[in-house]
Amino acid sequence: MHLSPRGRLAPLAALSLATAFGLTACSTGQTSSSGADASVAPVSGKVSITYLQKQGDQQYFVDEAAGAKAKAAELGADLKVVNLGNDANKTVGEVQAAIAQKSNGLIVVVPDPAVGPQVVRTARDAKAALLTSDDQVCATGPSPTECAAGDLVPRIGFSGQQMGQQVGQRAAEEFKKAGWNAADTRIISAWKQDVTVCGDRVKAARAAFDQAAPGVQDIDVATDNTPTGAQDKVAATITANAGVKHWVVWGCNDENVQGAVTALQNAGVSPDDIDGVGLGAYLACKDWTSGKPSGMKAALFINGKDVGALSVQTMYDKLKNGKDFPKEAFAPTKMVDAATWQSAGVSCS
Repeated sequence: MHLSPRGRLAPLAALSLATAFGLTACSTGQTSSSGADASVAPVSGKVSITYLQKQGDQQYFVDEAAGAKAKAAELGADLKVVNLGNDANKTVGEVQAAIAQKSNGLIVVVPDPAVGPQVVRTARDAKAALLTSDDQVCATGPSPTECAAGDLVPRIGFSGQQMGQQVGQRAAEEFKKAGWNAADTRIISAWKQDVTVCGDRVKAARAAFDQAAPGVQDIDVATDNTPTGAQDKVAATITANAGVKHWVVWGCNDENVQGAVTALQNAGVSPDDIDGVGLGAYLACKDWTSGKPSGMKAALFINGKDVGALSVQTMYDKLKNGKDFPKEAFAPTKMVDAATWQSAGVSCS
């Protein structure tokens, strides 16, 4: 069972959605007729979908696109994948272009949730189905955290609460195994603080860690969710906390944790004094392939291929069969480390 940031979920309510292509998933079990898809007509001919992703060159999103393409080919749907990079302004233009090219449905991972209302209006005016993956989007305002539940665009992705819980639990296990003292240990929580799902993840990580290993002071580090951005911000944090001996690290994604671990190791902190738990595993695995000691002790494997496939399947079901979107549907996750990442199927190119 997954737990949504907005409430309890019915166990395996999205099973029929997932088993259509062999993926175990969960959802709220509630359908949505709000905002962007209320007036979308079923498609009688070939379905055309555009998948617009932020940071399309990041390994997770590369995998997501691959999963989406494979599912579209299986279903006989046309699929175009667009890389938005980190350009929020590009999002609206590419949405308009997709509509002009007669896309029936749009799946969007926005670089900035502030463009959400304009994306929703554009899709609604064109009577195109709109689904988000990974990050939440609000139809009525720039901040999903301040959005009424009914105004959140249906989303496919992962449960931030569950992911954070798994990260916090593993970090606590590593902390206790190392025998560290809370007084000379600090936690670095690194994430882009205007991204709702990031906040869900780090808050849940903290709660899970505190339950298992209370008393360690937490330092919140605002980043841009990139390795270099995290590395720069964490470097300053290390300087301001010169007396700390041991460091626990988690964040919104692998990028944050890798950047933080790199900053710590560059500052002379031994890998033995770093308890980094990534989220994604696509960068963590690169530390493990080197065979050298690393502060990256584990990572939660989130498979972008699963999300891409589930997103396309969900959109296809809406467009072809008139099936309402679930408010949220989640793909599975798995904790991996240097000994288990290869057998788990982590892509490490």
